[in-house]
Amino acid sequence: MSRVDELANKMEEVLSTVKSFEFMPKKEEKKASPVVIVFAVIGVVVAVAAALYGIYRFFTPDYLDDFEDDFEDDFDDDFFEEEEESTTEE
Repeated sequence: MSRVDELANKMEEVLSTVKSFEFMPKKEEKKASPVVIVFAVIGVVVAVAAALYGIYRFFTPDYLDDFEDDFEDDFDDDFFEEEEESTTEE
């Protein structure tokens, strides 16, 4: 046999194999139950909400630190002024 005949025989074998797969029964696809779909949607919504809240907290300035710093400075100044006044009175 020549090489052309060998290749022709191999091509016929391949084609017959491919044709045999077409007649095999296909597997039935399972559909997801409605409960799984509902939980998946809820999970996606919670994940998006958590991400947006994290971004909000990251970019929102913290005004409480400035507020507390103002009171701490006033307290320290008053305390030292009272000490200076008491030493000068004596």
